[in-house]
Amino acid sequence: MSADAAYDFDLFVIGAGSGGVRAARMAAATGARVAVAEDRYLGGTCVNVGCVPKKLYSYAAHFHDSFDDAAGFGWQLASPATFDWPTLRDNKTSEIKRLNGIYQRMLEGAGVTLFNARARVVDPNTVTLTNADGEVSVSAEKILLATGGWPWVPEFPGSDLTLTSNQVFDLDSFPERFLVLGGGYIAVEFASIFNGLGSETHLIYRGDLLLKGFDQEVREFTCDEMAKKGVNLHFSANIARIERKEGALQVELTTGEAIEVDAVLAATGRKANTSGLGIDVLGIELNSEGKLPVNERYETQAPSILALGDLIAGPELTPVALAEAMNLVDIHFHKKTPRPLDYDTIPTAVFCHPNLGTVGLSEEAAREKFSKIRVYRTDFRAMKHTLSGSQERMLMKLIVDDASDVVVGAHMVGEEAGELIQGIAIAVRAGLTKEDFDRTVGIHPTGAEEFVTMRTPARY
Repeated sequence: MSADAAYDFDLFVIGAGSGGVRAARMAAATGARVAVAEDRYLGGTCVNVGCVPKKLYSYAAHFHDSFDDAAGFGWQLASPATFDWPTLRDNKTSEIKRLNGIYQRMLEGAGVTLFNARARVVDPNTVTLTNADGEVSVSAEKILLATGGWPWVPEFPGSDLTLTSNQVFDLDSFPERFLVLGGGYIAVEFASIFNGLGSETHLIYRGDLLLKGFDQEVREFTCDEMAKKGVNLHFSANIARIERKEGALQVELTTGEAIEVDAVLAATGRKANTSGLGIDVLGIELNSEGKLPVNERYETQAPSILALGDLIAGPELTPVALAEAMNLVDIHFHKKTPRPLDYDTIPTAVFCHPNLGTVGLSEEAAREKFSKIRVYRTDFRAMKHTLSGSQERMLMKLIVDDASDVVVGAHMVGEEAGELIQGIAIAVRAGLTKEDFDRTVGIHPTGAEEFVTMRTPARY
């Protein structure tokens, strides 16, 4: 499988995140000569400052509810529970270091050459590597850009006083008063996390409702549940300025309201991390969204330069980058015919409290696509909370194309929604019908059984 020996490598990957590492390992397994350059940390955003630490912190924040729920089941805590931020932070750091080591061993075990250096493309087949030891150049038949995304913060007076998701996991001290700017995945997740850990938490969003792009009913339900848990939601507002004042941060909103907090997280989106890659010298132009346009073979305007993950159009999710990496290796190293990914049935979860899981079309998107749909939905107080005393409710929803009876969307807000929707996603991806759901026997007593017992449409 090796290319022309005139090149140092058959594939050179810039970026050791989820997509880059997967592509490197799978390509090396075909016998290709593969190298990876990474100047920050192995595992990329997901492992170091994204999915993994975020989920660990979410687990930590859920204990607050668990302690409250326990009393209704007869458990009495000997004394009020207390939270120690350094313990969570430092245990997280130890786990991330362990995962970094696993990624290094995986690459080495696959026979991939690892360069701890900053990589820059200088021509279609050459990369310059820079680190403390100096600068060297290597050549490759194909170069894969897999540098992911980077937090973006809007400019306003005092914007330099904000944190990004790259920094928020490692604060020296716990912020008793915490403010989040934004309304997407990262914003709602961290608002829930710090609220659950004990912060007085505010979320500021310029729109009128969180989680743009999700099903409208799901968005409304999630907002209600977050507010019930104590998150202070401020809609149709933005930050006008931030000033440091007597050891705190004074945040002035565009509504005129002023809020004093200890930390501000700017969760205002991420942009493709293309800075310093050198792609401009190759004539590769970014699209209007700052992404790299690619064809079905993941080739940019320079055919030897490939790209995947957060650098290209598509959902900015770790499993998507992994799937694209597998597809890319199939095309370029197994010589298979390109088979585009089905981006319409990619499941996703938002680890706010309560969790949100979804796959397929929202009700609004389904109404635009099909002439008639059926909507099945239920919301209820979970069995657990009949004794816990919690007023938290759960929402489940199925969207069905009336003509074919195919379930084209499934949505859930509630405990472990991500775990449950992963299974439902297989059914939606397979194109199963509502009759298939109806003929499936439920597991009782579970919340999950509601997905196969909803018989009467709520609306058409």
